[in-house]
Amino acid sequence: MSVEEGLDFVRRLDEFGEIGRKWVVLKEVETDPEHGKVPTRRSLEELLKLGIINLDKPPGPTSHEIVAWLKNMLGLKRAGHGGTLEP
Repeated sequence: MSVEEGLDFVRRLDEFGEIGRKWVVLKEVETDPEHGKVPTRRSLEELLKLGIINLDKPPGPTSHEIVAWLKNMLGLKRAGHGGTLEP
């Protein structure tokens, strides 16, 4: 991953979250591909394995049911939720 790709990704996160921080680059180095990549370069399989699904759960089904449905729909062996999904 190039330095510019990494900085661009961080800047877009800032814009999305409306954080507006000023970033100071102390040292520019290329990242070894064996140690990761910018999330925008990950395949769907990698995103599902390494990622988080932000879900706005509707009233009705339990958090446990939602996780079970996602595992079934996406063919996942493992999945879980952080905290409650209850409204």
